[in-house]
Amino acid sequence: MSKERMSLLENMDRFEVTPVKAPEEEVRQKSITFSDNILKELTNQNGPYKELTNQEGPDSIEQLRDRKFSTVSRFSPAHNALELRSFLKSLEADISAEPAETGILTDLRHIIEASNACWSSKEVGDVDLEMVFNSIISLILVLPTEEMMEPVTHFCEKILKSPQGDKRAATRLKLLSNLFYGLDEKSPLRADLYVSMVKLAQQSDLVPQLQLNLDQIKKWISQWDISTVKLQNLLRSIHDALIDSNMSEMATKVMIDLLGTYTEDNASQAKNDAHRCIVTHLGDPNTFLMDHLLTLKPVKFLEGELIHDLLTIFVSGKIADYQQFYKNNTDFVTSLGLSHDQNLRKMRFLTFIQMAENRKEIDYNVIEKEMQLEEDDIEDFIIDVLRTKSVKAKIDQMQRKIIIHSTIHRTYGRQQWQLLRQQLVQWRERLAQVQTGLQQLDIIQNQATTQA
Repeated sequence: MSKERMSLLENMDRFEVTPVKAPEEEVRQKSITFSDNILKELTNQNGPYKELTNQEGPDSIEQLRDRKFSTVSRFSPAHNALELRSFLKSLEADISAEPAETGILTDLRHIIEASNACWSSKEVGDVDLEMVFNSIISLILVLPTEEMMEPVTHFCEKILKSPQGDKRAATRLKLLSNLFYGLDEKSPLRADLYVSMVKLAQQSDLVPQLQLNLDQIKKWISQWDISTVKLQNLLRSIHDALIDSNMSEMATKVMIDLLGTYTEDNASQAKNDAHRCIVTHLGDPNTFLMDHLLTLKPVKFLEGELIHDLLTIFVSGKIADYQQFYKNNTDFVTSLGLSHDQNLRKMRFLTFIQMAENRKEIDYNVIEKEMQLEEDDIEDFIIDVLRTKSVKAKIDQMQRKIIIHSTIHRTYGRQQWQLLRQQLVQWRERLAQVQTGLQQLDIIQNQATTQA
């Protein structure tokens, strides 16, 4: 690296506070606050950088500063912008070394646009790369709130567009995280940033490093006060990323939340999301109860379509119903990306669960006939069912039957609620009897003590 570029980078890495005019003091303080916020996140062992930072990193903010981990300059924004312009110009980026006459917002627009040069230059290492982009972030964060949208959107676009063959996705994700956690926790712009983080993680197989926490995401959403359209876009992005990462169980929860954002007035617009929701549930090997989907308004708008018919079979049909549907609509099932063998496996499980609801025991020959299994496959099938924890049972090999202890209900309607009520009433009566018995025992013991 040339001496000129080295000097420019060193200037960006200084921490000394130089005298500034009074009106700029608040702006400079915002930059310092951002730096401290990022450092706190970096030292948080359970924070967003758990997988993105050095596992043997320092334990305190002071140690991080000593090692110059923070690269946010504490000079005035105008000075920072000038340094960035000069550095990018030294990389032969298409940018003037002179500041914009119209102010810092124009400077930022030019700097972010020219930042591509950092990724393509072989002379800019990872540490220097982070230094430059964290300096850009510091300029964004000192802007008035109403002016932040354009540079934040521009910044995300540039970070997402990586040059061909670039292998620094983790660094890009960290930079987006820096800006995300630097923004006020109630800023709606955090939603746009998080969508960019999720998309980048999805493209780069880094979704596990995001450590997605649905409860935390819901808390953030409640703080952001974003439009329904933005919320739907966020949830849809998270769902797609989870599906691509084979995290189907969490993806189904996100999709249910997504469908819940639609009302009766706009449910007809959610047909695509409802369609994907059904496919996600059918394809998840650990999801067996799907009757609740039929009550969702967007799903109701699919009535009469093949996808709704298929869902209905998985909710209340039998193996023969599915086999007939598959025979008539093989191309459709294949187009959904679903495995016919996996569908048969799930339908066998569901049929067995329904059989077990009203029986105390089931003979092998009944299972062989209803499940369409070979005799030698019955016990392996039962073991697979028991592993799902949807049925508790015991195999009686001598009597060639299954003893049912308990099972979940495949569908939960009025009849199941009434049965649950009856069971609760019975438990309450039995507890009352136990209490009465204990009271009588206490009276007898007291009488015996008195007589003695």
